[in-house]
Amino acid sequence: MSGEMLYLSRTDVERVDLPMAEVIDAVERVFVEKGEGRVEMPPKPGIHTMPDAFIHAMPAYIPGMKAAGMKWVSGYPANHGRGLPYISGLLVLNDPETGIPVSVMDATWITAMRTAAATAVAAKHMALPESHTLGILGCGVQGRTNLEALKVAFPAMDEVKAYDIDRSVVERYSSEMSDEHGVNVNSVASPADAVKGCDMVVTAGPILKHPTPAIEPGWLKEGGFACPLDFDSYWSPGAMQAVDKFVTDDVSQLDYYRTVGYFGGIPEVYADLGEIVAGKKPGRERPEERIMSMNLGVAIEDMGTAVRLFERAKSSGIGQWLSL
Repeated sequence: MSGEMLYLSRTDVERVDLPMAEVIDAVERVFVEKGEGRVEMPPKPGIHTMPDAFIHAMPAYIPGMKAAGMKWVSGYPANHGRGLPYISGLLVLNDPETGIPVSVMDATWITAMRTAAATAVAAKHMALPESHTLGILGCGVQGRTNLEALKVAFPAMDEVKAYDIDRSVVERYSSEMSDEHGVNVNSVASPADAVKGCDMVVTAGPILKHPTPAIEPGWLKEGGFACPLDFDSYWSPGAMQAVDKFVTDDVSQLDYYRTVGYFGGIPEVYADLGEIVAGKKPGRERPEERIMSMNLGVAIEDMGTAVRLFERAKSSGIGQWLSL
């Protein structure tokens, strides 16, 4: 529709009901494109209006998926006390041939789902194929979507150990996730209990500039896979240094964050996630390897997911067309 764009509210985005399996497929494809050098994605600039808060601009172009646009996303840890979401934002899709905006949509659902899908993609390439136990530290939105994504990628997963600093949150999480996904979800009393013995570990707390990391060296088992979504907020430098391979979803963004005070104690980067997904470098090579994928969250994940969601919304008649 010339001169019009499709507006998708959060309710609209959720009504589209893009399955997690399809989000994982889209995210895996964008990392292949990244690994082959076929994306344009500058490091995300941001502003910081409150301590430990951020508002980031995340542009990306994926020619092979005809996906171009930008996410304008915020993360405010104090919002929990206000009854507001930690993460919120809007996403703009543009026509790659004309640059004209074709859609504006709420980015909350997309951010939650694509982040979890990236964990699943990393785990497919770096966790043991027979992995069946998962440790979740941080039982908010990401704790929920990451369990969902990993259950899709690892159908045999049957045990989850969940930890959160808020006992009421983890108790509710354990009950609801057990029922929703048919897995045994147990709430545990400490970070150590959620890490030790697990095949896969996901940390999903708030991103902190000056954290007090809880996870110590030796907790991640031989053959374990870890995916921090909260930078180095949960993992001590020694625990990160103890892994055999340290991977990130975007080396240039990791390097940028190091210049502004994050990631002071990380090991040498073995590979970009795109290199592994595209087959440029091997992921897991030995059963006993401890591997960490430090997923920062990158804009290609958003655009790859959003373009599929946009097409599905159009075909389903969901959303409101607005004049530019």
